[in-house]
Amino acid sequence: MDFQGGGPFYAELKLRVRLLLEEPGRARRAQRRMYAKSAFMLAWLVASWVGLVFVAGSWWQAALLVLSLGLALAGVAFNITHDANHGSYSPHRRLNRAMSWSMDLIGASSYVWRIKHNTAHHTFTNISGADSDIDSMPFARFAPDQPRRAFHRFQHVYMWFLYGLFAIKWHTVGDFGYLREGRIGDVPVRWPRGRELVGFWLFKALFLGWALVVPLLLHPAWKVALAFGATSFVLALTLAVTFQLAHCLEEAEFSTVETVSGAGPTEWARHQIETTVDFAPGNRVLAWYLGGLNFQVEHHLFSRVCHIHYPAMAEVVREVCERHGIRHQSHPGLRPALASHVRWLRRMGAAPAGPSHPAAATR
Repeated sequence: MDFQGGGPFYAELKLRVRLLLEEPGRARRAQRRMYAKSAFMLAWLVASWVGLVFVAGSWWQAALLVLSLGLALAGVAFNITHDANHGSYSPHRRLNRAMSWSMDLIGASSYVWRIKHNTAHHTFTNISGADSDIDSMPFARFAPDQPRRAFHRFQHVYMWFLYGLFAIKWHTVGDFGYLREGRIGDVPVRWPRGRELVGFWLFKALFLGWALVVPLLLHPAWKVALAFGATSFVLALTLAVTFQLAHCLEEAEFSTVETVSGAGPTEWARHQIETTVDFAPGNRVLAWYLGGLNFQVEHHLFSRVCHIHYPAMAEVVREVCERHGIRHQSHPGLRPALASHVRWLRRMGAAPAGPSHPAAATR
């Protein structure tokens, strides 16, 4: 596959975004907001965990704190982990690296994530066989060229449950499976070395310590298992649905390695816009909690820019897209995006595989 990084559209877009980011005081204000938000998310996480492990005295208190802890963990992932692993949390490289370990602290390897997400997904977005984020076979069929199983006709119902299980996969076979196989899609991956390897095992131990060992010292094993499973479910469902609403929708385009390779040089920026959709751009509360990930178009175009800037950048991106005749896609709210995702799951589960699929014929 041959992606072109330049072109007049992307050149103008980069210039306009650079001018926006260079406005006096913008970067300083963004960093203050980022650090304040990080402090809030970490305090929320710690308070929820302390309350669940040391304070909760009834089932309903535990249930509320499980929900709170799961949402706090997702908040840390959205607002700290994601930016840090893209190198956009802070202009200081060491601080970015330090904050990237927050992913390991909540149970997944930041080393594996950077290969899976930053390299495979951000480069080959919605390209079957290269983007591992749309490869959930045999359980789900997300793209028109993927093989269809009879049970996929129910995927718009059962996938909501499976979305809630992928954090358990992180904690068990996920990271180790990719490292054992030696590749994620078409991207090779090897075991970390040196400090990365030490950090990999150290943070696996720290995660097991706060998530299981300490609670087991104070509570029966069945209660710990139930709380751990429920918290992981809330975390995983929140993360999975947010990321699915960016790419697995009726409005997003899908392709294959063979199709892209045969098409010749493709402008990378156009590909990102064609395969990505924003949602709820006017919802400030949602954008604050999701770390700007409802502005996925802007994130894919400028992943090394702090998410605090995304709402302002979205206006620039939409304007430049309009000038160049490129369709910038966005759902006005959360509900329409969810409905589009459900319709896409239903369509992919019901239609036959191959070019006869109506979506495949028009993409």
